[in-house]
Amino acid sequence: MAEPTSDAVRPWPVRRRFYVPYHDVDVLDHLNHAAYFPMMETLRCDYYLPRSGAIDPARLDIIIAEATCRYLAPVGYGSELLGEVAPARPLGRTSFGLLYRFADGRTGTTTARGRTVVVTYDYARGAKKEIPRPLRTILERDLVDPASEGW
Repeated sequence: MAEPTSDAVRPWPVRRRFYVPYHDVDVLDHLNHAAYFPMMETLRCDYYLPRSGAIDPARLDIIIAEATCRYLAPVGYGSELLGEVAPARPLGRTSFGLLYRFADGRTGTTTARGRTVVVTYDYARGAKKEIPRPLRTILERDLVDPASEGW
């Protein structure tokens, strides 16, 4: 049996390219820190929607309990970023973490790492719910060790 590829080398389940528009560049001439959160939201939907069976984002059964981002290198106007997302170990009963990483599309330099805590949520009842078994199976398959990303 082949050795598993390390998390740092293995491609994560979802990747997307983002281009840095002028309006996201701040007075210091680099990507404003707040611009990463919408990119993380897009990656989260790219990952979660097809795996949960939801087609419409308005039907999502998750709520974000925590979001954080570590900024590692400046990014300028017109840059291309490669963003990735993967679920993080360990999975909880009603919650799971998602890790995000961003790299400069030209140099490969890691520019930021993010993390969210996602809670599966029943909006009709106004209460958290267990992660559905089919989704849990998918999350378990895609898990990444947070320590491999410095968390």
